[in-house]
Order: sequence, then C-alpha cells, then structure tokens
Amino acid sequence: MPDKSLLKKIGVGFGVMLLHDGNILLGRRHDDPAKADSELHGEGTWTMPGGKLDYGESFEDGARREVLEETSIQLHTVQIISVNNDKNEHAHFVTIGMFSDDFSGKAQIMEPDEIVEWRWFNLDALPEKIYFPSAKVLRNYKKKKFYISGD
Repeated sequence: MPDKSLLKKIGVGFGVMLLHDGNILLGRRHDDPAKADSELHGEGTWTMPGGKLDYGESFEDGARREVLEETSIQLHTVQIISVNNDKNEHAHFVTIGMFSDDFSGKAQIMEPDEIVEWRWFNLDALPEKIYFPSAKVLRNYKKKKFYISGD
C-alpha cells in the first residue's frame, strides 16, 4: 500500500492586498464550509481577494484574474510582496502575497455563495477573524519582510 503522504499535493495560491488611502479590502467568507470554498477551511473569516494559480499562469495574471472575478476590480499594476508556507490538517499551500495600490472599479460581490460582503478596513483597525494566510501576508507587509520562518 502506498504512503498516503505521497498522494497529497501542495497547492499554490495567492492573496492580493489592495491598498487605498490606508485601507485594505477584505471579504467575509460564507459561514458554511461547503460554500466558503477553501481547502484550508477559512469559513466565517475575512480574507483578501485571491485564489489558486492556474497552470501556465504568471502570479500577476492570476492575481488580476482572481481579483476581477471576485470583486470586479481591475488591477493595473501588481507586485509580489511575500511568500508563506500555509498548512493545517486539511491542506498545504504556498501562498504568494501580492500588492496593488493601482486599480480601478468598486468592490462588488461577484461570488455570493463564497464571499458575502467586501469591506475596506483601516490597517490599524482590522477585524479579529482574518483568514490565516491573509493575516500572514498582512504581517509580512507591516514588518517589511518577504518571508518569516517558523510558521
């Protein structure tokens, strides 16, 4: 019988930090795990827009695609600001933290079964329940670190 750990795969995803006038955009995931659609189980938490990288896609193109699909916001420029090793008992992802303060449009709920609301939060007044991969991207941004080991 093969080792089950050999059958598991590491995913690659990204969270996109949108910054406007000292505020960042976060979406509240549905409370129902089946609707929140997260292999890392982030139901009921606040998250950055983002998702999984598609085969053959650049990080920047993936960020543009996911932000547009989830919020209707068009990213003009976007850059990589961090990388994190995110894992729990459910899944394991390498999360690429992306950043943009150059975008147009207003956040709209485009996937209401997954994200029930989008809201801008001041960097100094964030909600308590932040999806842990998004929280790590924020922590790296605030500490001006690309990667913090030990997580």
